[in-house]
Order: sequence, then structure tokens, then C-alpha cells
Amino acid sequence: MAKTKQNQTRSKSTFLKRHNNVVLLIGVSLLLVGFYGVFYSGQEDPWEMTDDGLLSYPEREELQYSIIDIDDSNSGYVVKTITYTSRESEVDSLLTIPATTGNNSGPVPSVVILPGAGVTKENEHSLSVLLADMGYASIVIDQRNLGAINVEHDIMVFRNGAEPEQFLMVYDALMASDVLRDQPEIDDSKVAMIGSSNGGRFAIIATSIDDSIAGVVGISTSGYDSDSLNREDVIDQAAYDFFISIDPDNYLGAISPRPFVMIHSLNDTIIPYDAALKTFEKADEPKSFGTVDGTSHGYTDAMYPHLESGLEEIFA
Repeated sequence: MAKTKQNQTRSKSTFLKRHNNVVLLIGVSLLLVGFYGVFYSGQEDPWEMTDDGLLSYPEREELQYSIIDIDDSNSGYVVKTITYTSRESEVDSLLTIPATTGNNSGPVPSVVILPGAGVTKENEHSLSVLLADMGYASIVIDQRNLGAINVEHDIMVFRNGAEPEQFLMVYDALMASDVLRDQPEIDDSKVAMIGSSNGGRFAIIATSIDDSIAGVVGISTSGYDSDSLNREDVIDQAAYDFFISIDPDNYLGAISPRPFVMIHSLNDTIIPYDAALKTFEKADEPKSFGTVDGTSHGYTDAMYPHLESGLEEIFA
């Protein structure tokens, strides 16, 4: 049985409002010296920071998961409810596998799906069904706190040498890819990432960290444009370092030569179209950008052609 999430009763609109204010909160934090001081410890951790100030996970823990339920009542796919361990936490997920894998068709490509803030795995399952129709398996997870982030708390944790929640969300995505590769129906050489909104940011970072991931699709997402910040104006150095470490813009260079795909609504009401374009322009080839008309935030049917062609390129 899936674990009850503490914050699941909050409305989606509340999550999106907080999500939309992330950059403002980071900016305020950068200009203030926190109560906890500006130093953070150099203790050994399972995560590392590169010389460029970026997140790295050189090793991951041994895979542990349990299959809670299997639903094979659908003609086109099988769904497994899986709980896996990630940094001493239990992450609930839905694994969807095309039914055709049982007909001697061989292992199939697969995708880790990271929903946006406030979106449950059940709410995002329709995307998994769509991918199954395309012939792809997928695992969609309930992100920690359903994707909600607390920037001030994460800065405090980072300053004190511990692992911020946003780092853990990236690690959860990496562990989800390990769950996929452990399934006999999956082609372990063809595992990609798809992330919507804030989930897209974690998908980009995870893909950059693990070069075995075949590529990434970011839907209705963008980076934070941290390179526009003048370092000389920063008072709180730890806050600045954390800002650099969670900006997906800074990870784009490590994705090439794997494909980088973005899909965005022209009048997205949550993450501006121009912000997405700015992130896309910073990425190296091969890359593609799909624009759809409308104000929708997150996947819509109009995005189907861009998603289909993007995954074909990734798994070519």
C-alpha cells in the first residue's frame, strides 16, 4: 500500500504559487547573512561538489525495492506499484510496462518521469500510458513533499554540510533509473528522463550527473539563469554556492552529445516561455525545442508530436 504523504492535502495551486516564487526567495536569501553563519562543514558525505560547484553522486546505494501490487487488467500495459529505498526514505512509484514485452519483442526503452510540484504519480500516470502506447516503459514517482521545495531551509542545511532536499530529489530520480534497469523487460542501455516544471529541473541535473542516461525531455521548465548574478554583490556565499548547485542551466554542458529536448507552451502562466528559451539557448547540440500554442503548464495533447520525435531521437 502506498505511503501517505504529509503534504498531499495541500492544493496544487499552493504548490505552484510557491514554485513560481523560487527565484525571488533565492535572491532574497543571497543578500542576507543567515542566522546560522556562512560556513559549512567539509565532512565526508555520499554526495560531492565538483570544482565548478555542481552536485555529483559518484556512487549510489545498493538497490532495495518491493513490488506492492501488480495490475495486468489493461490490454496494452502492466502496472506495478513499487516502493524503493533512497537515502533512508521510501519512495512510492508506478512502473508501467507495455504488454507487448511479453511477445518475444525483446527489452524496451524506458523513461523516468518526474512530475511537477503538487502532482502525484497517479495524476501523471496518463503520461505513462501514453508512453506505453509508443512502446516505452516508464516509472513515475511521488517526489519528496510532492515536489514542493523550501529554499531557505535548503540553504541552511547546505551551509551546515548536510544534504539539501533538492539534492535528495535528484538522487531519488537516479535511484528510479536503477529500478528501471533492474527489470528484465527493460533495455538497460536505453533509459531516459522526462520532467515537468520543477521536475524538469531535477531531470536535467540527474541526466547531467549520470552519463548512462540516454537523454532528457524537459516539459514546461527552465533554469534559474544564475550566471546573470553578479558575484560581487553577494553577501551570503553559502547561499550563492547553493544557488549555483541547483540551477539546471549550469549542468547543460555535460548532457551533450546526448539529446536535450524542451517542450513549452507559448503563454505558459507559471514558467515564462522566454525563460525556457534562455535555458535552451545555453544547451549544446543535439537539442530540439517544441513550441505549442496556449497557456497550459505541463504536458498537453498538443505536445505529443514533439514528445514522440524527441524520444525517437533519444533512443535512436
